[in-house]
Amino acid sequence: MSKIGTLYGLGVGPGDPELITVKAFRIMRESPVIAYPKKRMGEKSYALTIAETYVNPAEKEMLGLVFPMTRDREILRREWEKTVATVWERLSQGKDVAFVTEGDPMLYSTFIHMSRCMREAHPEVNIVSVPGVSSVNAAASRLDIPLADGDEQIAIVPATEDRAAMEKALLEHDAVVFLKVAKVLDQMIDLLRELGLTDKAMVVSKATSEQEMIWRRVEELAGARLGYLSLMVVRK
Repeated sequence: MSKIGTLYGLGVGPGDPELITVKAFRIMRESPVIAYPKKRMGEKSYALTIAETYVNPAEKEMLGLVFPMTRDREILRREWEKTVATVWERLSQGKDVAFVTEGDPMLYSTFIHMSRCMREAHPEVNIVSVPGVSSVNAAASRLDIPLADGDEQIAIVPATEDRAAMEKALLEHDAVVFLKVAKVLDQMIDLLRELGLTDKAMVVSKATSEQEMIWRRVEELAGARLGYLSLMVVRK
């Protein structure tokens, strides 16, 4: 059997193509296969847009992988088995596969599940993750807000409809970053009003990208519809 290729999880940053590490750049250039999350509706992957700044798609195998947006466990299992088999086919031919993911591959990334499933199916595969700049760090930089200093505590929380959990996070930490806040934006604004924290919150969408938008007064967003890649930073 030929040498098995390495599966890399490359964090390519939050949006600005310059926020990529030298190591991720090198591995992308050296890997014959670039895997990326592929959207069903034809919209180009955020991570792919960044990767194409550094590699010529004509010189690589560009492997688009569709990840199902469902909670149906049977569908998820079946689709993930297909995805792992697709990547394994290349790895088993001795080809390295660089899976590019926005932000950091070990922070709320599709690569986390990819590496877990690959290890279960093919434990012999060498899997390497390369850290990247997350949207959390990027948003703090763009807002000029220190996330934590000294003994202060910070929480990174997926925004959900669980109002009690969102309130607990706000009360117990000096700073909270709420990820994917768009779907519960009005609830979060109401909660901030109740806690007297509206003047401590800001929202960033697609941080550092050409489509970046920043709102420093969250009450202006009441009733607004924001994009999926939006987060809220609350710094007390």
